[in-house]
Amino acid sequence: MLEKEIEQYFDRNFDRMMKSLSELVAIDSSFKDPKPEEGKPFGEGSSRALAWVEELGRSAGLHTRNIDNYVVAMDESEREPVLAVLSHADVVPADPAEWTTPPFELNIREGNIYGRGTVDDKGPTVAVLYAVKCLRELGVSFDRSFRVVVGGNEERGCNDIAYYAEREPFPEMVITPDGSFPVLNCEKGLVHLSFSAPFEDGSISSIEGNTTINAIPDKLFAVIDGEKKLWRGRAAHGSRPENGDNAVTKFLSEYEGEAPLLRGLGKLFPHGEFNGRTAGLGFSDPITGNMTCALTVLRTEGGRLHGGIDIRFPIDRTAAEVSGIIVDAVKSAGFEVDELSVMEPHHVPEESLLVQTLLSVYEKVRGEKGDCIAEGGITYVHNTEGGVAFGAEYPWEQNNMHGADEHIPVATFRDNFLMYAHALIELCGGHI
Repeated sequence: MLEKEIEQYFDRNFDRMMKSLSELVAIDSSFKDPKPEEGKPFGEGSSRALAWVEELGRSAGLHTRNIDNYVVAMDESEREPVLAVLSHADVVPADPAEWTTPPFELNIREGNIYGRGTVDDKGPTVAVLYAVKCLRELGVSFDRSFRVVVGGNEERGCNDIAYYAEREPFPEMVITPDGSFPVLNCEKGLVHLSFSAPFEDGSISSIEGNTTINAIPDKLFAVIDGEKKLWRGRAAHGSRPENGDNAVTKFLSEYEGEAPLLRGLGKLFPHGEFNGRTAGLGFSDPITGNMTCALTVLRTEGGRLHGGIDIRFPIDRTAAEVSGIIVDAVKSAGFEVDELSVMEPHHVPEESLLVQTLLSVYEKVRGEKGDCIAEGGITYVHNTEGGVAFGAEYPWEQNNMHGADEHIPVATFRDNFLMYAHALIELCGGHI
């Protein structure tokens, strides 16, 4: 009976949900100011988005706290929570010129909801909080309490969650709608490498090819012999280079000049190779599959050629091993290392109670059995012991996360709502 009532609640309140999501999408919460004003550590947009989320949480009957504009924590009751649902309200930047419709304006067409953050992570955030509202309005009580935590800095390094975790321990179970269904219990390790070298070329005046290291670039501009030329590709998330067409490596593959730095990069990162084998990598394992390696940044600035590499490596390797190989490779090509950041892989056993419960929820909502999956994307629970990703998209979807025309199908948004409503019931003992 309750299952049917939850479905009917979604149908009755869909327009209300879209109005809420429209308001949140309209807030440009991408990081802009390297020196934000005091009290707004991640800028004006992030703080506005957190304030908006807190108000929605309050309207859902949650006990809300804004923790220094790093995160908003919202509790079901004053009891200690056994579950945390972790989401984020910040987004990656969006260039309106690349979008079919304005990125910070919600648009629904052909069964899809368009707008920056609709799949990562504003859409899921709204789905989670409306799931809470639904259960409240249906009179559901919980034997155990839960907490919804929404942060403002996931896309720029997760300093929000690090700040929060120093002050409050996470409960024993943590889930996030920052990955994929059915259950993402295994995440590859990460290496982000920025490098540069002095650059002077008689033909090339400038190169402009992406500044975001975790995104496959869809364009690169280069001024060659006084003429500005464009190389076009297709954007994708940095962890899924096979879904894109890398404009940086396309440029290098077509480069016919003699600049040794460019020729060296072209040899290390052949266009269409996604696993870094030529640079000495190319690892894989039975659980996480093939690693990925993408040269995502290439630009000239201050008389130097700058580059950036995004690597996601399998759980049978260490960050030290992988970073050592790629650092040696770029140094051999004539570059100096400017910045290196790493994360070890993250794995929660499939037999755990949390994972098994979520798989049963997936089967209830979808009507089919689900299996655990492993991905290269770094979700919001990567550094949280025992945490897993549950949604927000399906592995077979191409939702343009981090790219132009980001969207989530209406049917998938509905599934997010249903999944989280039932997950709260099952994990926290919800009942009428």
